[in-house]
Amino acid sequence: MSVLLKNGRIITASQSFTADLLLENEKIAALGQGLPYKADEILDVSGKWIFPGFIDAHTHLDMETAVTRTADDFASGTQAAILGGTTTIIDFATQDRGHTLKEALSAWQKKAEHKSACDYAFHMAITDWNPQTKAEMTDMQKQGVSSYKLYMAYDNLRLPDDVIFEIMLEIKRQHAMLGVHCENGDLVNGLIRRQLQQGHTAPLYHPLSRPAEVEAEAVERYLTLAGLAELPVNIVHLSTALSLEKVRTARSKGQTVFVETCPQYLLLDAGLYAGTAADPFSGARYVCSPPLRSLNDQKALWQGLIAGEIDTVSTDHCSFNYYGQKDLGRDDFSKIPNGLPGIEHRPSLMYTAGVAAGRISPERLTALLSENIARQFGLYPQKGVIQPGSDADLVIWQPEGEGVIRAATQHQRVDYTPYEGFKTQGCVSDVYLRGQAVVRQGQLQERKAGQYVRRGPASYRRPC
Repeated sequence: MSVLLKNGRIITASQSFTADLLLENEKIAALGQGLPYKADEILDVSGKWIFPGFIDAHTHLDMETAVTRTADDFASGTQAAILGGTTTIIDFATQDRGHTLKEALSAWQKKAEHKSACDYAFHMAITDWNPQTKAEMTDMQKQGVSSYKLYMAYDNLRLPDDVIFEIMLEIKRQHAMLGVHCENGDLVNGLIRRQLQQGHTAPLYHPLSRPAEVEAEAVERYLTLAGLAELPVNIVHLSTALSLEKVRTARSKGQTVFVETCPQYLLLDAGLYAGTAADPFSGARYVCSPPLRSLNDQKALWQGLIAGEIDTVSTDHCSFNYYGQKDLGRDDFSKIPNGLPGIEHRPSLMYTAGVAAGRISPERLTALLSENIARQFGLYPQKGVIQPGSDADLVIWQPEGEGVIRAATQHQRVDYTPYEGFKTQGCVSDVYLRGQAVVRQGQLQERKAGQYVRRGPASYRRPC
């Protein structure tokens, strides 16, 4: 089926202009003003903006922890994603210790296939480094996996520095991208014990057990290892001004460092952990790691985002219900499942707080939520751009739309949202996934249209 979109405002990472788009055979077939082509369907989208489909490079769907499983699986999570304008996600296939990368990729493929509403790819999280794991990385590349994740925190996931360095060398050989969860795991463990020994069990002690210095020290150590390996690297969910300063220092020495942050670090702050007078434990809703930070950190991250020091914004969507999951830690904040939901609301949050508030341009929004991610993670030019030959992944945006985020009306399968009552400007009208209308007038039309995307080599070139 062919579709002709007439008179839309095309928003790319570098410019915006009014034009027509012809969609055919899952691709953008033509782009220009006054296209003369006939099509099976012709829509006039005058007054609306057209973004390339947004990409979320940091999600955790159908993820099992030691005591529970995320509230969203690939069905519910991707339906929420595409209703919010996200047409591709990159989730994390995680190797269990004693098992192989192949087993991990197969397990996550089974979780996603025939369930996903949007397209999907996987980072591979390595937790067990041995000769077999190293040998498997070449096969991962053949399977379209061109990025990896390592942890410096969480005892069941983290690896020592010498192992991280060895993995870096192999990742460099594969021309893949590495992202690391940067927190000093030993310090985190010690600070948690210290808080609990003093009888501090409430959620408000969570950020005190993971202060800014714990992240910044790990960032600096990570970048030191990357410098020795001469490997361009990514920092996921960077949350503090102090960590951003460590990045500036590394870049001043010639290192290539990509930085991701998340909406929660731009819009929420650590004061929320105190909860309410009626229910101090309600602060558990906001427990994530790294934790929410100070207003000064929030301001510094916005400045970094505006200045181009932060490359991408993804969600770290990791949803747990408040009742029955978050409240597992009612008597011990360290037992509260870590993570926030956000896969549905990232575009509207960033449009409202960024574009509508005058902080960033629509073009910068496209770069942060789509094109920069596509380039960095081997999806470009298949995705992340509006040009002939690219996948017809498009978001038709109504700039004058308004809304209010409510748990009662969201599509994420979780019983709360950290953005309850947040008034939004701009909204999704229609979404096309590879030329198929999967959302019309804000209503989901197709629930299982998503496909696995094999990615090419990562890009080691940061945006100018």
